[in-house]
Amino acid sequence: MDVNLWYSGTQSANVQGLNVVYKRSGQGESLICIHGFPSSSWDFELLWPALSQRFDVIAHDLIGLGKSSKPNQTLSISLQADVIEDLLIEQGITKAHILAHDLGDTIAQELLARQYHKTSKVNWLSCVFLNGGLFPETHRALVIQKLLLSPLGPLVVKAMSLASLKRSFHNIFSQAHPPSDEFVKETWNLIIENNGRRMIPRLIHYIKERRRNRDRWVKPMVASVVPMRLINGIEDPVSGLHAAERYAELIPDADIVYLQNSGHYPHIETPKEVLKAFFDFHDALL
Repeated sequence: MDVNLWYSGTQSANVQGLNVVYKRSGQGESLICIHGFPSSSWDFELLWPALSQRFDVIAHDLIGLGKSSKPNQTLSISLQADVIEDLLIEQGITKAHILAHDLGDTIAQELLARQYHKTSKVNWLSCVFLNGGLFPETHRALVIQKLLLSPLGPLVVKAMSLASLKRSFHNIFSQAHPPSDEFVKETWNLIIENNGRRMIPRLIHYIKERRRNRDRWVKPMVASVVPMRLINGIEDPVSGLHAAERYAELIPDADIVYLQNSGHYPHIETPKEVLKAFFDFHDALL
């Protein structure tokens, strides 16, 4: 993985008065890749060559993360969804597939809720979820996440460091595929770029939003508003096998691929297996 090479191919757009850094390449049906917390669109680098051979694929840094704007304002799931819709419309994209991870899963749920309620600006064609907190009752927050959500949050974020991020990543990656030092270091650099550390307490409130909006975000999944697949790294302590089992309980005819020796970042840990599961899903849609 080469962060400089990734960002050398990105562009910028002004969306909702915010600077959005994005990458777009390939041809075919459109695919939006939505990354998780606290990383960036760079997460999709290992999938990118294969995805762009089949899709017109676009990925952006979420507001408050990566190289996109880090504004002095509330960073809600609704805002992130608004940015995605407007970015795609600006790019001339009116229908697209979704590939989402972690926080991106929650944003994808809001996008599907808009489609369910017929308020979406984009026609969503399908959604593939990677590990994420789709159901608040199964999300097992890390200690650091709980602290950031507490009144101690502002103090905790000041104490965050490259070393603490490394510990957190090692706790959620599988033992077979631990995070590389490069991934940890460059993700940390992207977090703190442009005074980004102050974004963390604002972003982490998506965990509370999941609880408040559970019905809104789960109903479209139960109703199968679009074809869906869950690709789950089962060794993830936050949203691994236990979360996939809950998905199987709640979603009719649940389509799940269980990945052995993979944790919270399956697209980085086991990219070949993720690509196979992703393309098998899309082959079945044809």
